[in-house]
Amino acid sequence: MALDLINPPNSSNFQNPNLLIGECYNIKLTQSLKRLSTEVGDENTKSAQFLQEFYELMQARVDPPLESIWVYAALSFRSRYDPKDEPLDRISAAKQLFQLISSCSSSCDSSKSVALLAPVLYEVYKVVVVLFGKDLASKREKKAVKEVKSMVEVILGCINVCSSTEGKSNGSNLLAPFSDLVRIWAGSDAGVESFLPLVSSEVCGRVGEEGCDVGYLAGVVIVESFLLKLCLNLRSRISISKEDLEKELKTWAVGSITGFGNFYFFETLVRMLLEKSLPLTFLSSSGDEVLLRKLLYDAVILVDYSFLNPERTIDLPADQVRRLAMARLIVTHEAVEYFREHGDQRRSISYINAFSNSCLAAQLIKWIRKQIHMEENDSKSYGSSPKALIKWLLSLEDQGLRVFDDSILKNHAKLVCDTSSSDFKQQASELESTKVDDDLLFYVDSRGEEFDGDEDDEKMSEVMTAAFVAAAHLMKSADNEVKKRKEGRSTEKKRKVKFLKYEPLQNSESLSGRSPVVSYDSVSSGSEVENRLSDEDAEQDEQ
Repeated sequence: MALDLINPPNSSNFQNPNLLIGECYNIKLTQSLKRLSTEVGDENTKSAQFLQEFYELMQARVDPPLESIWVYAALSFRSRYDPKDEPLDRISAAKQLFQLISSCSSSCDSSKSVALLAPVLYEVYKVVVVLFGKDLASKREKKAVKEVKSMVEVILGCINVCSSTEGKSNGSNLLAPFSDLVRIWAGSDAGVESFLPLVSSEVCGRVGEEGCDVGYLAGVVIVESFLLKLCLNLRSRISISKEDLEKELKTWAVGSITGFGNFYFFETLVRMLLEKSLPLTFLSSSGDEVLLRKLLYDAVILVDYSFLNPERTIDLPADQVRRLAMARLIVTHEAVEYFREHGDQRRSISYINAFSNSCLAAQLIKWIRKQIHMEENDSKSYGSSPKALIKWLLSLEDQGLRVFDDSILKNHAKLVCDTSSSDFKQQASELESTKVDDDLLFYVDSRGEEFDGDEDDEKMSEVMTAAFVAAAHLMKSADNEVKKRKEGRSTEKKRKVKFLKYEPLQNSESLSGRSPVVSYDSVSSGSEVENRLSDEDAEQDEQ
């Protein structure tokens, strides 16, 4: 095990390694954790003794438990770190911590290596809060911001390398409650929410549960680093327009999600989008939060990620995969209504289009069919919009079928029936002033192919027509005013939807490398499908 950066506290006092084998090891680790936990905050704590104990525990195994590395790094870092240091000094200390933890976890599996970066992000976050409390006018403060951004890039590069390594997590759980580990790191008064400030309280609650899965904790750490990067770019943008920044960050976000390919990361991100506000009040203004939510919606909804396909999630618990599918369905509906409410009807259409072309609805319907033994050739229509599918699922729940086993998701689903479409009517002037975003396309990750041939074009045309008819149902209440302005014009208007091939780049191969970005083919490499949708068509379909 490569521990070049680690100096043994007192090598002459090491215990016999044979005493730390099998069950003896677990007993020793558990006892040491309990003793240390009771002495957290005590000035008389014999830190040197604990430092040696956990160093021995860490060295005794090729793939040591997360707790042994966590405690050793905490004790070692605390002995040399002054919380009153200047931002640049704090960043330097965070770099040393990163090197220490990376060295200790070099032989660990990828999930454990990523999960162990939580303390590093905690220290970096505290520096960012201090910096954003200043006006950032001095050269020293600007240099500190630059160093922080560079540090976050290094963390993301490390996560990319861990994500690209072959092999899967061993599925280990924490031996000690995560709240106890937080107290060891941050002090007796620290809670999980203060230690993981970039995720929601619901996520912190799940992490704080006894026996938390290390893989899930790794996904939370990825979310924190992902959001920290976005917030830093939003707050420190210089000489770049808001539109260009949004496109740049959206491209980076899609590429990073693809590169990580982490189920728990994606699940955590989706669950956070169910919250009314993102837990980023210290890092972004209200305008930045709106922009951040917009690009997160686009990255989560408009891309069909291959790592979420059934054949790639077969090793995960079926209930967990189903809950994510339910969460994605509800987030898609809420995003559609959110942008309809704010007058961005075309973005709403793009989300419905993505939903219609994804495998999400098929996954949920297939699961329901298995539960109620429904034949696949059943002609029953489930609706082609997220709202229609949610209402159908709720009707099954009312009939006694347990569809929503998650209380949070069930409460969000019930709000769908309580929301009338008339609540989202928009003035015609607002609709006409809405600018369509050229990036509102539907990407298929790792399996995107150009459509060619009459058969493929015909099938895609049928799918797109169904998508736009579904969109017409949702937009019916907002079209009355628009129709008045269209009198005397042609009743048919062409809408073009561009399909572009999506190819993710390979992951970074170095710790200091940047996160992967998404590459787009030229517009001419895709195919364009024209769909005609008139007001009369919408009325007929409404009937």
